[in-house]
Amino acid sequence: MGKYMERCKQLRADTTRHYGCSQAVFIPVAEAMGMDTEAAFNLSAHFRAGMLQGEVCGAVTGALMALGLAGADGKAATELLNRVRANHQGDLDCKTLLDRWAAQGNANRKPHCDGMCFECMTLVEELLGEQ
Repeated sequence: MGKYMERCKQLRADTTRHYGCSQAVFIPVAEAMGMDTEAAFNLSAHFRAGMLQGEVCGAVTGALMALGLAGADGKAATELLNRVRANHQGDLDCKTLLDRWAAQGNANRKPHCDGMCFECMTLVEELLGEQ
């Protein structure tokens, strides 16, 4: 397990407070960079659920924010986007991804969202060399 993954999994498993996908991916990196957890929570809050509109997946936007905070260049961001698209039939949008999940007979969204968080966290760790 990489440097940030354990914290990402803790956040997604927390039943006392909801950590959206963007928060679960961004907060571990933000904390490591010295950002206050509450500030990181608030900063990434409106990127969950596809920017609250079903658009780009919150795990993806959280990953992009994490890469940016860590000083990664645009090449790393493009690589992240390309790899997520390759894993999901070219799609990045929350609504599309969740609709596909539901069409496979899945009523509970959490396993899908957890998987997206863990996939994006893994990619962040790889791209930052923090495995």
